[in-house]
Amino acid sequence: MIPSNLSTTFLALLALLALLALPSAHAWGTLGHTTVALIAQNFLHPTTIAYTQRLLNDSTPTYLANHATWADSYRSTAEGAFTSVFHYIDALDAPPHSCEVIYERDCPEEGCIVSALANYTERVRDEELGWDDRNKALKMIIHFTGDIHQPLHTENTAVGGNRINTTFDGRAGNLHRVWDSSIIERLVGGFNMSFAQAWAFNLTTEIKHGEYRSRRRGWLKGMELEQPVGTAMVWANDANDDVCTTVLPGGMEDVEGKELGGTYYQSAVPAVKSEVAKAGYRLAAWLNLIATGQSRLPKGPKMHKRNPQPANVLPGQEFEWTAAMLEKRLAVRAARAEAELHGHEC
Repeated sequence: MIPSNLSTTFLALLALLALLALPSAHAWGTLGHTTVALIAQNFLHPTTIAYTQRLLNDSTPTYLANHATWADSYRSTAEGAFTSVFHYIDALDAPPHSCEVIYERDCPEEGCIVSALANYTERVRDEELGWDDRNKALKMIIHFTGDIHQPLHTENTAVGGNRINTTFDGRAGNLHRVWDSSIIERLVGGFNMSFAQAWAFNLTTEIKHGEYRSRRRGWLKGMELEQPVGTAMVWANDANDDVCTTVLPGGMEDVEGKELGGTYYQSAVPAVKSEVAKAGYRLAAWLNLIATGQSRLPKGPKMHKRNPQPANVLPGQEFEWTAAMLEKRLAVRAARAEAELHGHEC
């Protein structure tokens, strides 16, 4: 019998131990999203810094990073459950033979990460909305800019890799988890704020002076504030290209049931680093556009012509659906629902 005066403490301790025993469900969120936000902070204009700190009510040194994973927590609440579908877009393509995101085909009427980025961009700019709504919109933008640069958040195959069983350094899991957390944790060595700050410093240095200096201008191609869907589509297709070249270059059979901690890991590292760096740099440019009307960074080329959708294009418009496509879309929704029911990160 537990004494009554100790029962509350005892139960709280049990709950804490249970939480500590669980695997990290949002390790990518903890490290990847935080790093993206920290990189972005290094490229923000002073006006943008003041703008974001006011909307976030946060003037600490990690003011963006502190809110980078809020959207993951929000979707787990009753109020925010509707946002679960906003964390990805299911490209109905055929890797490794063909990789491409098509907005009208791949973004269902309930929404996707592309339409969400467009919607929350409009909301954060709407000064008639209250502070709370604009605060949420900004936090969504910070998070979804990170998500859209994870290749398997732009891919339908095997529910974004959730149904491809793999091992990584002897640990059983699935391909989505490998890309969400396993690769990035091993590369950096941990997933708390200090690791994120160190990695953000290194990637920022590469953007300013190193490997990514010559690429950074191209990362801003197609970035137009009045074309948020088109802008997000450029980002989605950029990440989706990695599905064919790096994530599934030999198809599902090459990774199903395989250990991915060796040569696969080595080949994936450059893509992981590049996507995180791009996400941070693009987030900074996008927030600068929102706050000042200019990216405040070296300009990229004009709108990329692949799927340059205007902001008012809705799913299903100007796209010829077939019965087979519709059947596949319904199957995708069912698979996503089942995956989330079993705790997979989608």
